Amino acid sequence: MNVRDRLDGGRAVVAARDADSTPDTAEIRRLAAAAGYDVVGEVTQRRREDRRYHLGEGKARELAGVVADAGADAVVVDGELTPGQYTDLLELLPPATTLVDRYRLVLEIFAAGAGSAAATTQVRLATLRYELPRVRRATEESLLNAATEKGSPVLDVERRIDDLERRLEELTDAAADRRERRREEGFDLVALAGYTNAGKSTLLRRLADDLTVESEAADHDDLPETAATADRLFETLETTTRRATVDGRRVLLADTVGLVADLPHELVRSFSATLEEIAAADAVLAVVDASAEAATLRRRLATAVDVLAGDATGPVIPVVNKADRLTERERAAATATVADALADADVDTREPVTVSAREGDGIGELRAALSTALPREAVELSVPNSGDARALVSWLHDRGDTEATYGAETVEIRFAGRPAVVAEARRRAADLRE
Repeated sequence: MNVRDRLDGGRAVVAARDADSTPDTAEIRRLAAAAGYDVVGEVTQRRREDRRYHLGEGKARELAGVVADAGADAVVVDGELTPGQYTDLLELLPPATTLVDRYRLVLEIFAAGAGSAAATTQVRLATLRYELPRVRRATEESLLNAATEKGSPVLDVERRIDDLERRLEELTDAAADRRERRREEGFDLVALAGYTNAGKSTLLRRLADDLTVESEAADHDDLPETAATADRLFETLETTTRRATVDGRRVLLADTVGLVADLPHELVRSFSATLEEIAAADAVLAVVDASAEAATLRRRLATAVDVLAGDATGPVIPVVNKADRLTERERAAATATVADALADADVDTREPVTVSAREGDGIGELRAALSTALPREAVELSVPNSGDARALVSWLHDRGDTEATYGAETVEIRFAGRPAVVAEARRRAADLRE
């Protein structure tokens, strides 16, 4: 079941404002649809932000009329409303109208799609942080002071935030422990990051050992998440992890939650599981929808670069996806735009790779680029021929590229893999020689 099946927001009117140009409502309409709203109208305005209503007062009253005429249940504002703007704008709208800004809209989508304990905890925490200043405004200071000893809505929200922060820290520590164990087992960690609907999930299915683009595969016992794909925003709302083999190396691919523009930094940071996957990754595949219009592409790249520059520690490989929709000239232009956008980012950026995840074009080149980007060290070992030597070879086979030549007295081993595994191999070989 996808997110759209689980949400029914009713009929909505979209409201958008931009200080410099006529607002483009395409993305906010798609976000509203992803949250289950049926968009029945829109009101746009080109002007600076009004401190009271976000829109100008006249346009805000016009919005109320459009809502009434359309029989809408909700207003979706493409922007973040302050607590005061939310209260004042809501008073102008017809009774029982739901008012949702972009921030809250994304929270609704994430809340419906969150399944794991970490994702659910993060959504609840982000929601409470969003609600806290609004609760403060709704609670008169005199009543707050009088109720301090007995409790108040503000104190209750603050206590719940503290509890969720502790819970999330525990879950985060557990996830870090799992990543460390898998590294010790010889797995490389690769994160797929990028703007929502860029094709990350399709690329994951193309690269994974146990999934195909054409059909669903059975769940893996160790990594039970599936990897849904569809042409809709936020199809992936969990950090989905699958196994892959790249040039003989065992890799864990993490398909992270899609990024979206114009969200407060606090909301982006609140989904720490996605950011931690990016930060912990040995390499990041920054997936880009190359078929987007040039202005849209640059805007989405700016969002991705902001996150990658703050969190990526491993090499970043730009993946220019959906190339099957473009001409050769359009592919070259999109690739140049991607390279330019990442050139000034404070990350180790590699050459862009042009692919079509759906058709499979360019996947070989991407695997080669990823193999080169992953940390790798080689070693030659000589150990006495014994049962322990054969056990060492078996252990190495599970953790990297291994060749073994058995002689009468010794076993000659060539191994290439993660530097930490190479160091452990040297230690074990030394023990056998002693």
